[in-house]
Amino acid sequence: MQIPDKPDPLVNNWARPFWDGTREKKLLIQLCSDCKKHIFYPRMVCPYCFSDNIEWAEASGKATIYSFTVVESNAPSPFVPDMPFVIAVVILEEGVRMLTNIVECDPHALECEQAVEVTFVKKNDEFTLPQFKPVSAT
Repeated sequence: MQIPDKPDPLVNNWARPFWDGTREKKLLIQLCSDCKKHIFYPRMVCPYCFSDNIEWAEASGKATIYSFTVVESNAPSPFVPDMPFVIAVVILEEGVRMLTNIVECDPHALECEQAVEVTFVKKNDEFTLPQFKPVSAT
């Protein structure tokens, strides 16, 4: 059985700046110029005040784990070589939640509310994926 390649993200026009930013290793999220609230996932209008006066702002890249699961079985799929892997919801310092992967760690040592920081993994020339890794204790 041939395993297909991992899919590329599907990108709407209003989300293009997010993906352009990740290629430059910048984590961009939206900011409503009217109500001053951060927004993620990318949208055409603010979900809080319905303004279309939205700009892009670079996020700090700092977050905490809100929830996660360790995927140990996912066959057949293009993700089998990555197992076990972590799918998580993190809360960025700016207050928005993001679905992501936690990498560069022992998946079974993770905890909710653990500090993580963004890292970027180049998938191909078009897409660089923002993922998160535990903050090193120094």
